[in-house]
Amino acid sequence: MIVSDFKIFKYRTFHRWAKKEKIPDSTLKNAVDEINAGLFEANLGGHLYKKRIVKPGKGKRGGYRMLIAFKNNTRAFFIYGFAKNEQSNITEKELEAHKRVAQFYLDASEMVIEKLLTEKNIIEITDV
Repeated sequence: MIVSDFKIFKYRTFHRWAKKEKIPDSTLKNAVDEINAGLFEANLGGHLYKKRIVKPGKGKRGGYRMLIAFKNNTRAFFIYGFAKNEQSNITEKELEAHKRVAQFYLDASEMVIEKLLTEKNIIEITDV
């Protein structure tokens, strides 16, 4: 169970991608709940996790892959997502870039988070 102070966000480009793919926020929240319970495909280091999401009619194998910055009892950020049939994996260079992004968001102060929300660089997932 996630504590009440725990917040879930989507990076702007991830939000656009998830909207295009018709992935509801409830599915994203469930993914975070699963990570919180220790259910994920890979811990990529630096609080970055790889999580599979079911694609309707395809299951997890042919579904989506998402990179989520996750810190227990604090925050989760959906950073990147892709369909398995469009991209097999990310490169080492991309992984390092995503780790830096994850660290920035997880370490950001509340003031920085509020600014990012106001500027719509991140979107909070609420009421799911």
